[in-house]
Amino acid sequence: MKIPSIAIKLVVLAAVVAAVVTGGMVLTSFDRTQGGEIAVVRNGGPFDNNRIRQIIEPASSRTYTGLFSQSHKYPAQQRFYTITSDAKRGDRTGVDVENDPTADGVEIGIEGTIYFTLNTDSAALKAFDDKYGTRKYQGLDGQYRAAWDGDEGWNSFLDAIVRPVISNDLRQQIGDFRCAELQASCALVQSGAQQAANPSAAAAVFTGAAGRQNNVNIQKIQQAINTSLEDDLTSTLGGKFVTNVRFNLAKITLPVKVQNAIDDAQAEFAGVSKSQAKVAQAKAEAAANEQRQNGYLKCPACATIDTLKAIPPTVTTFAPGAGFAITPGK
Repeated sequence: MKIPSIAIKLVVLAAVVAAVVTGGMVLTSFDRTQGGEIAVVRNGGPFDNNRIRQIIEPASSRTYTGLFSQSHKYPAQQRFYTITSDAKRGDRTGVDVENDPTADGVEIGIEGTIYFTLNTDSAALKAFDDKYGTRKYQGLDGQYRAAWDGDEGWNSFLDAIVRPVISNDLRQQIGDFRCAELQASCALVQSGAQQAANPSAAAAVFTGAAGRQNNVNIQKIQQAINTSLEDDLTSTLGGKFVTNVRFNLAKITLPVKVQNAIDDAQAEFAGVSKSQAKVAQAKAEAAANEQRQNGYLKCPACATIDTLKAIPPTVTTFAPGAGFAITPGK
């Protein structure tokens, strides 16, 4: 019995398709990591469970991961999270400043950077993937992504889970200080009546001692956050998933209205200082003139000599009185 050529072609085509599919499955059963990333591999496929099967270390060679497995790749090196008013530098899109009230109720802006490292210990990493790698987080663009879904997914995870812990720590620490203890210029708008009555007292807030004390207080905030933040993250995340946490407080800013009031006050103080300088100069000139006049009374000839010295070079004849004139010789 002769097999029709069309049947042979169909068999050959099916064999080719099967070979391509099998080859594709085999090729996708291997994976590797780049330097600075580590992978948690989970089983997959219609007949397998979804448990973790292995960890692929950073900068690995091509490794067999099994059919239909999925690799969750996380950063294995130090990472940082920046809070800043510079829209080009922050980890969030646009301007991102942490606003918290001081002890005296002034809401100030805080800019800084948190440095940390994901714990790559095998047991900790598996627990982290179980807790946070099996769900998605909404980014600022409204899209939902997994924590292992590239930089955007990782940042979405940080915004949703880590940022609230950072905000809580900053709010607690900032609330222990008055505004003037962090920004000396706050005193300009907090005691306006006293400053108007005594401008020299207002200028005192800008002394070197005040500036140094502000720096000391900022250092205290940094140290307190460095002490508490890692423990708070461990408690909130349910495990020691991040290590080597360090916070660097880069800048403290004031609300626009407060800053504008300070700028206006500084301009007024500058005007007062200028007027005081003019008064002091006038007093000094009056005292000098008085002393000069006393000298002329004792030495009339000295007055004449000074008068002659004061004649402008454009004057050719000087006639101070009738019958008296001086004309320079040619």
